[in-house]
Amino acid sequence: MPTYEYKREDGSTFEVMQKMSEDPLTACPTTGQKVKRVISGGGGVVYKGEGWYVTDYKNGGKKSEKNSSTEKPDSEPKPETNKKANSTESSVKPDA
Repeated sequence: MPTYEYKREDGSTFEVMQKMSEDPLTACPTTGQKVKRVISGGGGVVYKGEGWYVTDYKNGGKKSEKNSSTEKPDSEPKPETNKKANSTESSVKPDA
């Protein structure tokens, strides 16, 4: 349901949620003054988050087979070295 802005005779404004099929108000519901509907620029666009780019939807959101076979993963797994674990194992003497 859209919100319409109205201007009273004294210059103050107020907003009313109305159906698009309803007739515009002719009088303020609280003060009884004559009102006119103000034409506004619309709701505007609110951007939240990091945004998007034109390239986000290139190729319909799917990677092409040509690119996917030649691409390398962003991070390769690194071999794990447990120097601490190895040093403790060598220092432990078996019970005799």
